[in-house]
Amino acid sequence: MLFLVAALLLLGVVMGTVAHAPLTFTLVTAAVIAVWLGIFALRERHSRRHNPTH
Repeated sequence: MLFLVAALLLLGVVMGTVAHAPLTFTLVTAAVIAVWLGIFALRERHSRRHNPTH
């Protein structure tokens, strides 16, 4: 998942509006997205362990 975030960030730096944003803004935004994805993954893993579907 972090590889996907890094790849999308790199793609955004090479092409797109992220290239026009300051580097610090880009890194902070990438960190916020990575934290959000990590929290989402942990919540999904936690809910699957406590609510089995079978």
